[in-house]
Amino acid sequence: MKRKLLGLLLATAMIAGTLSGCGAKDTPTEAPAEDSQQSAADEADDASDEVAEPEADTASSDEEAEIYMFISSPEYADAINELIDAYKEVAPNVTINYETTQNDYPTMLKAKLNSGEVPDIFASTSGKEIDVYREWSYNLENEALAQTIDPAVAEMMKSSEEGGGLYGIAIKGNFFGMIYNKEILEECGVTEFPSTISELEAACEKISAKGYKPFSTGFSEWWVFKHVWQHYLDAAAVNAGTDAASLVAAFEKGEAKVSDYPELYDNFFQLIDLAVKYGDDKPLETGLENEEAAFANEKAAMILGQGAWVEADILAINPDIQIGFNGYPVSDDAAQCQVIAGSDQALHVAKDSKVLQATLDFVNWWYTSDYGKAWFVDVAGVVPPVTTDAESEFTVINQGNTLAAEKGTAPLSICYSTDSWHQTFGELIQAYIAGTADKDATCAAIEEQWQAIEGAK
Repeated sequence: MKRKLLGLLLATAMIAGTLSGCGAKDTPTEAPAEDSQQSAADEADDASDEVAEPEADTASSDEEAEIYMFISSPEYADAINELIDAYKEVAPNVTINYETTQNDYPTMLKAKLNSGEVPDIFASTSGKEIDVYREWSYNLENEALAQTIDPAVAEMMKSSEEGGGLYGIAIKGNFFGMIYNKEILEECGVTEFPSTISELEAACEKISAKGYKPFSTGFSEWWVFKHVWQHYLDAAAVNAGTDAASLVAAFEKGEAKVSDYPELYDNFFQLIDLAVKYGDDKPLETGLENEEAAFANEKAAMILGQGAWVEADILAINPDIQIGFNGYPVSDDAAQCQVIAGSDQALHVAKDSKVLQATLDFVNWWYTSDYGKAWFVDVAGVVPPVTTDAESEFTVINQGNTLAAEKGTAPLSICYSTDSWHQTFGELIQAYIAGTADKDATCAAIEEQWQAIEGAK
């Protein structure tokens, strides 16, 4: 059943076009790592505020193993390479072949699964895609890591099918919102972050008048759009008296129209239009690295579709930049300008892996050792998906925590759909930006493809 579904998803994901661009780079890397048959839970000691030194290898096996790790999110490539380097001090007989890409990842993964070349570790969106990939995934509920994973994160990694089970772990928890330069906004007379649509448009005019670009967008990346769209979807659901999951289900069944929801039909497209008008000269040729550079070099006041994962890269370019973080202005109700919190990406362990025990040893060590738990905060700079007292030094994470306490958070609604749909959606919005489809044609295509791709599940 799942293989038939994946075949349909693979076919429909390719309908919307090929405007995904070249912003994110494939980053195949290879690093030796060390294998340990000792339970990683026995290695965990008291957590420290600094990244702990990797635990000494006390039960190394002479058996060699080669793990293939194929995941999305190339923004974490450097951090994961550090993780692999640390693990080689624990398990010297394991080689971890690590490959990462973003553009077209869902299609590439499905091709590997359908050909029988299942990576030992692979990625998907959490939530709905846990069950899409359950057939290939190992149930981790009896592993040591199940004791350290944050319960809220674990809920997004569990199967909703009969028997349940924990079929994923997370690289990160996350906050989603808009990142901005505090000093630029203040210099331009924007004393408070614009929390409504009308305030945002007025701020763009002021920022542009001072010679700055209000936005850098990364619009060559399909996944940027899903991060933005979910804020408007959440607001649309609330204002219609329903919840985001129910609204997504209505679109999947062909029972909803984009034009029925002003937050989607008017406000989302208004943001896209503002970003094109006041953003990059060639938005569809601007990827993640371009977006980070424009913001870090203080050429752009705000960036779209990003979160805590970009802060380390930005600070590496400009350690003195004053970063701000807030929700998206989704309507003219300032209270709806909320950040989104949750864990959007899952990593699966292949249940039929030829090196299953070595792979389990690695992920258990990652989630239970002092080094592994501290890695999330101190190396990757993300909201940790494990229970830990470690405190972050990153502004986006700390500001996200503050905003969540003050205004609450909106639902992580991207997890109600698969990345096959999200990629198609991103390509449809890229076509709108390119001018090859107007808003009404784009909305009609969104409705048609949403039902065609997700209605099959």
